[in-house]
Amino acid sequence: MNFRPDRKEDLELNITPLVDVVFLLLIFFMVSTTFDRKSEINISLPRASEAMKEINTDIVNISVDNRGSIFIDDVPLVNSQLITIREALGRKVEGINEPAIVINADENTTHQTIVKILDAARQLALSRVTFATLITEEE
Repeated sequence: MNFRPDRKEDLELNITPLVDVVFLLLIFFMVSTTFDRKSEINISLPRASEAMKEINTDIVNISVDNRGSIFIDDVPLVNSQLITIREALGRKVEGINEPAIVINADENTTHQTIVKILDAARQLALSRVTFATLITEEE
């Protein structure tokens, strides 16, 4: 028989893991929260002029007809795949310092064809790309 009184141990609650969990939850909610702010800045965009600036650089003209055929300086490409466009454009701009790329696209050309041309120019680190347009009178 055991007549000794039971020793009661002091109960101790360790809150260190609880603080860690709360801290991690706080970080999670801070990172995953999206803030939706509407812009309150009024921007007045510039207008295009009819006068064309004189360009002191070499120009590479890329033409696209309504069927999607691509021509680089009036030389037709075999197909309109990205690799073909990139290789032909790369050969054309080889040795030219910062050439200007002018895209002459038919109004019925698909966006995909234009995106391929822009992607090929981006892959070749060509940043001076513009589109040729006609000047129309305002109604």
